[in-house]
Amino acid sequence: MLHPVAKCASVFLLSTVKFLGGPLAGSSMGMGFWPTLLLTVAGMMTSVFVFSGVGRAWVRHRQQQRRLRRAPVFSKRSRNIIKVFRRFGMGGIAFLTPVLLSPIGGTVIATLLGVPRQRILLHMLWSAVLWGGVLTLASSRIGHFLHH
Repeated sequence: MLHPVAKCASVFLLSTVKFLGGPLAGSSMGMGFWPTLLLTVAGMMTSVFVFSGVGRAWVRHRQQQRRLRRAPVFSKRSRNIIKVFRRFGMGGIAFLTPVLLSPIGGTVIATLLGVPRQRILLHMLWSAVLWGGVLTLASSRIGHFLHH
């Protein structure tokens, strides 16, 4: 049996890297809906906060590396991301971040596209709350169904 602090840390840390891991870990360890949701959102937003801050320097570093290697700027994946951004804006990137991208990946993409940090934080927050609620509810219902 894990200590409650270890349970909370697991949910939080998983959510910083892969959003879906937070709700799954919380429900598998028997945590309630609200603690799981709050830790999942806090984990994602911690990752977004950190990577939106250091993202600009990282972007400059990656651009310099790409120029030195003379690597192509666009790949098939980057073209698809730009299509989503042009069609749906930062809201589209934020909506897809928890389920298709990762909190780190979505934040880096938004930073690469030049979105201001405040907008990144705002859009990622509503996305984390929305998807956190949906995924936590779904994982707790599925977990409850499997245990009975």
